[in-house]
Amino acid sequence: MEFYLPNLMAKIVNNGIITGNQAYILSMGFRMLIVSILAGISMVIISYHSSRASIGFSKDIRQDIFGHITKFSIGEFHDLGTSSLITRTTNDVNQIEMVFLMFLRMMIRAPFMLVGGLIMAINKNAKLSLVLAVSMPILLAIIYIAGKKGIPMFKIVQEKIDGLNLVLREKLTGVRVIRAFSREDYEEVRFDNRNQELSGANLKVDRLIQSLFPIINLVLNFTIVGVLWFGSEQVDMGNMEVGDIMAFIQYVMMIMFSLIMFSAIFIIVPRAVASADRIVEIMNIDPTILVDNSGEEIEQIESIVFKDVGFKYPEAEEKVLSDLNFSVDKGQTLAIIGGTGSGKTTLINLIPRFYDITSGEILINGKELRKYNLKEIRGRIGFVPQKAVLFSGDIKSNLKVGKRDASLEEMERAARISQAEEFINTLENKYDSLVAQGGKNFSGGQKQRLTIARALIRDSDVFIFDDSFSALDFKTDAKLRKALKEEVSDAIKIIVAQRVSSIMDADKILVLNKGKIAGLGRHKELMDSCEVYREIVESQAMEGE
Repeated sequence: MEFYLPNLMAKIVNNGIITGNQAYILSMGFRMLIVSILAGISMVIISYHSSRASIGFSKDIRQDIFGHITKFSIGEFHDLGTSSLITRTTNDVNQIEMVFLMFLRMMIRAPFMLVGGLIMAINKNAKLSLVLAVSMPILLAIIYIAGKKGIPMFKIVQEKIDGLNLVLREKLTGVRVIRAFSREDYEEVRFDNRNQELSGANLKVDRLIQSLFPIINLVLNFTIVGVLWFGSEQVDMGNMEVGDIMAFIQYVMMIMFSLIMFSAIFIIVPRAVASADRIVEIMNIDPTILVDNSGEEIEQIESIVFKDVGFKYPEAEEKVLSDLNFSVDKGQTLAIIGGTGSGKTTLINLIPRFYDITSGEILINGKELRKYNLKEIRGRIGFVPQKAVLFSGDIKSNLKVGKRDASLEEMERAARISQAEEFINTLENKYDSLVAQGGKNFSGGQKQRLTIARALIRDSDVFIFDDSFSALDFKTDAKLRKALKEEVSDAIKIIVAQRVSSIMDADKILVLNKGKIAGLGRHKELMDSCEVYREIVESQAMEGE
């Protein structure tokens, strides 16, 4: 339709305006109006479907990224960084969505306009079309140079966005620490520096873009001047009519506009390429620990045995854990204690395979841990992390994280054991009470009790508590330990603790010192045989005094 319109205009000029035929002008004008309306309707349809396709495309990419990163081990999350993963899943995907939309709206249309415009222009006057042989190579060279310079610039912009997001995330999550140490001014300077870096990178990109379009317009205007100059000679010679010159200019505009479309694509493509590279980088990472349906099934975890286990973090020089040998059986409570940095949390992270051991073996029911179906193993472990993490929603939805189809009776039982029942019942909406983001509307002790209840609701074979009683007062701590002993007596319970009072009645106490076992036994045995344990007990006794 767009190719047809200049011909109609040429006929109006040549056969209507010059001859003064008003009826012909009205007839052709009405035809032009109909064609223009049809072209507009088709453009609306194209815009609707291209938008729908690009939005759906970006939705699928985000879903794939999220599905892939959920398979990452804890180590891979640490290597990539949370802020970078968020940026890649949102900002980088948006860049790809934008270029995909432009491809559907412009890139597919531009070649047709270029080829069709050239055919129609040559058909009007082949000799006059030689003007394009000069302007088109110049325009293509400009576009190529802009694209070559743009790719590294846009990659830098995305990296600067990562850096800004990192500072912003740290400030928002660590706002209490920042205020406690009066570091607001320092953080503002830090944010300002990253903000300036991002602004500087964006400014360089904008300079490239803003310098590109004036040059393109200049080439376009010179092309039109050339067409008018040489076209007037063709009219004087009788080889062309005035209306054909006007139509020719329209076809030249189509050709040049198609090249401008290409230039717009070259401006946005480098940024999308940088974003795509960052997304591909994530998707090309093979999770070191795969959660799949392979591996042997297990009916119940009866025992856990560590046999000469050692572990070293990736790129670390020394092992965090070395030569660990111990076991814990069904119904027993294993307590783990030791100084800061002794490897307590690292040890328990090996059981649900948040990390894989570097050496030795972890045996479940006498078989190597990695031979079992990982998803099933984790499904039989109730894990309470060191930091109490709650999700926005209500208490009920948070408890159902532990067991999706949990009944109200099961929630009440878990809350009773974890000593959360008392404060839940004081709330107006009880289990339907709102939980703000991060559980900020609850105290530290309340959050800990809710996370403990979330683990207990699973009725698992193994319960792991990573220093999960630290925010509880001594009375609540004692009640909780008593309830655990009575209500989950058949399960294996592994408790990482700082307070000796929390673990004195454990069946086994494992004392860690610099990643090695300094002692293993009951409280009285260790008081006699383990100097490290005795020092811990004495230091806490002195603090109590």
